[in-house]
Amino acid sequence: MSVDLATLAATFAPNGQLAEELLSHISDADGAHDVSHLVRVWNNVRAIMAGEGGEPLILTASAILHDCVVIPKDSGLRSGASNLSAQKAAGILRTLGWDASAIVGVWHAIEAHSFSAGIRPTTLEARILQDADRLDALGMVGVARCFHVGGQLGRALYDPFDPAALHRTPDDTRYTIDHFRTKLFKISDDFQTATGARLAKSRRDRLQRFFDEFIEEVAPTAQ
Repeated sequence: MSVDLATLAATFAPNGQLAEELLSHISDADGAHDVSHLVRVWNNVRAIMAGEGGEPLILTASAILHDCVVIPKDSGLRSGASNLSAQKAAGILRTLGWDASAIVGVWHAIEAHSFSAGIRPTTLEARILQDADRLDALGMVGVARCFHVGGQLGRALYDPFDPAALHRTPDDTRYTIDHFRTKLFKISDDFQTATGARLAKSRRDRLQRFFDEFIEEVAPTAQ
């Protein structure tokens, strides 16, 4: 881990001691799923908790461990990443003496947070974590993460002949900007809490503004 563990754990106050124990099991995966992502998701969790409630310890553990197993975006195993993270998280929490019901709560929250897993959250904590994680895929941070992953996977920025995919099916396995159409815009329509949906609106607007201005710059005469 590239940052001091105690300093990082303090950002999860008032559960800093628990955070330090859990963060010792985390390593930076990539720029889209690093410890900075965990901190942003936790900040989103806290913002949503302020309006919705939720059990703080379950949400702290879920936020820290939700990506403890990272599988590349282009892997055929990607849809199972959240289940593998939930399994690993459960094992970690058992070693810390957590009771079974709390572990089940963390398991479900982690397993259901993933867009690719397609699991509907059934608890408040799972709904909050899903919203908190999806908020990080919107707005300017979402833009940065999208292009970071696209670069890692060697994808082109856009189709020079039809960048907005007006006359073709969007394909984010070839063009990074197409990911806005295939996933990011869709995320904002499926938030689980009223607070999360409210926070998502402004970030969705920023995402749309970036997309529109990007398309205008790369194909000004075609729009």
